[in-house]
Amino acid sequence: MKKTHRDFEIQTLGKPKIPSPLSVGYFKGDDERVLCDIHIDSRKVLPAGPLRSMSLEVAGPRAMIYFEPQKVKAAVVSCGGLCPGINDVIRALVMELWFRYGVRNIIGVRYGLQGLIPRYGHDFMELTPEVVKDIQDLGGSILSSSRGNQDIVELVDSLERMNINLFFVIGGDGTMKAAQLITEETKRRKLKVGVIGIPKTIDNDLVLIQKSFGFDTAISEAVKTIQCAHVEAKGAPMGIGLVKLMGRQSGHIAASAALAQGDANFVLIPEEPFDLEGEKGFLRHLEKRLIARNHAVIIVAEGAGQDLFSRKGPVRRDASGNIRLNDIGVHLKERIEEYFRKKKIEINLKYIDPSYIIRSVPANASDSILCGVLAQYAVHAGMAGKTGMLVGLVNDAYVHLPFRAVASRRKNIDPRGNIWMLVLESTGQPPSMKN
Repeated sequence: MKKTHRDFEIQTLGKPKIPSPLSVGYFKGDDERVLCDIHIDSRKVLPAGPLRSMSLEVAGPRAMIYFEPQKVKAAVVSCGGLCPGINDVIRALVMELWFRYGVRNIIGVRYGLQGLIPRYGHDFMELTPEVVKDIQDLGGSILSSSRGNQDIVELVDSLERMNINLFFVIGGDGTMKAAQLITEETKRRKLKVGVIGIPKTIDNDLVLIQKSFGFDTAISEAVKTIQCAHVEAKGAPMGIGLVKLMGRQSGHIAASAALAQGDANFVLIPEEPFDLEGEKGFLRHLEKRLIARNHAVIIVAEGAGQDLFSRKGPVRRDASGNIRLNDIGVHLKERIEEYFRKKKIEINLKYIDPSYIIRSVPANASDSILCGVLAQYAVHAGMAGKTGMLVGLVNDAYVHLPFRAVASRRKNIDPRGNIWMLVLESTGQPPSMKN
């Protein structure tokens, strides 16, 4: 069964009857939609079949809104791992609500969804323009964050008890799944609560979303690390610079950073399995590279090569339910050193893992712009009575997407697609390192 137009319809709390306080001439209508011809492998994205020419609702301010601004109580929460740009989103949400719509009651939920559960004892934060005026210059999140599943009934109990009308949720695919469940529970209780998401994943792996905030900053910071690894590799005979970057299930950061810098000789990603040993294996190709050029730079995504580890016992998961990955960076370092030691070839290997440094920096200019636009459109959607949706960039257009459409699967690099072909051309590595 194929996805249809109705699969991407946006829920509303009711008919908007209040004239918008915005004096703009670019109001959007719910009948304004964009067609997105998306070329994806449906087996990896949605089991229902390929999505072609989807009709998506355009984001933007509406001439009529649902909520009376003076009576609105809004809440903002950030969940999951840290990412450049979270503070930019929080600031833009507050500024848009306060100055454009006149909303004066905005609270920040601290430490993720834990902040809504009384037993954790986390205080709320009052959000005003004065509080958020300079936070875009800070890394992390002024609200802090947390991982882990929380009871949906308890979460909605808190929203109901606090008389929240608009709930803005910043997070990745797991957070969007939770937001969908919150939406369903508020609907079951007939609560007029708009639940609006702003997608956050530094890995840029949310399906359908063209680019998520923090990704551009991650590339910029990763490039600096690759430059250092290249200098180290060339600074000693048979030098190797090994860099591990983020990317649990997809290699977007590793691939894009390699293309941005051009110094990498090998890029290892989760989507492309490889062997270590054997004539066609990675170690043999690395040896050939060192003999030919006397140095090499390797980029590995954190989720690459997980099949190289033997699994014993039950699968371990973190607080968010993600499978705990084996450390491919350390494993690769040890196997490389062992391989050349057995061959009595002296190497100089430098291993760099900048992941937490990259996650913690402030957003660059490009990401700051994206954060601001996503937040502004999220406020427009919420004030218009939308719910159960997020704002995303799809094929250069800002649109509304239901939570269920984005939280279905991850967006992966196609090993037969253009991006990976460009990486292979840039690095010179073989198309396959499987025996």
